[in-house]
Amino acid sequence: MTAQNSATAGTAIAVDTGRPSAQRRGPGGGVVLAGLGVLAFSLTFPSTVWGLESFGPWSLVALRSVLAALIAGCALLAGRVPVPERRHWAGLAVVAGGVVVGFPLLTSLALRTSTSSHAAVVVGLLPLTTALLSALRTGSRPPRAFWAAALAGAAVVIAFTVQQSGGELSGGDLYLFGALLVCAAGYTEGGRLAGVMPGWQVIGWALVLTLPLAVAGALLALPFEPVRLTAHGIVGLVWVAAGSTFLGLYVWYRGMA
Repeated sequence: MTAQNSATAGTAIAVDTGRPSAQRRGPGGGVVLAGLGVLAFSLTFPSTVWGLESFGPWSLVALRSVLAALIAGCALLAGRVPVPERRHWAGLAVVAGGVVVGFPLLTSLALRTSTSSHAAVVVGLLPLTTALLSALRTGSRPPRAFWAAALAGAAVVIAFTVQQSGGELSGGDLYLFGALLVCAAGYTEGGRLAGVMPGWQVIGWALVLTLPLAVAGALLALPFEPVRLTAHGIVGLVWVAAGSTFLGLYVWYRGMA
């Protein structure tokens, strides 16, 4: 194991290189960072509901991606961050497809018919989904206590969802379950990449990767979806772009590293 310095905090992240091991940092810092990420994410659904007051779901996702990519691009330029190696771009594409495009789009579609509180409970399945995909992708083996807690929580979430929908899954629930899968894939790949590059660069390059698609999507969606600018709508758009998409994922991926 060797230690690769993080450009954001000057701390060391252990990276497996096949050489003799160095001591990893304790998990406490990662838990704090993950908690900050959860705090940022907790405002995502209410902010999305606000954003939908002014924009259609496709326009909102495209615009939030454009704004977040511009923020990320400025940060990368200011830090004079070198372009990632070619072997990392496939992983960055998975991050982009999962957490920059897929999750925001599917949850925005779901929130047209689901409440933000209902959606937040359904997304409570995300830890278990992420752990399963991470175990398959990286070979990690969480302890039995984790699986027990995650499965118990998942059972409660599923029971709640079925009860709230009258025994049948709604269209919004199907969108939310799809969002779980793509987001878990993005978290898993992003967490893996955060072991070899600073977490903010992971989400930064993933956002920059989606910029051409986001600009094209905005140009296509805006003429076909109504735009009714309100203070709520603008605040919601700014938060999901700067807070949820960039800041929240920055601290989340640093925590996962």
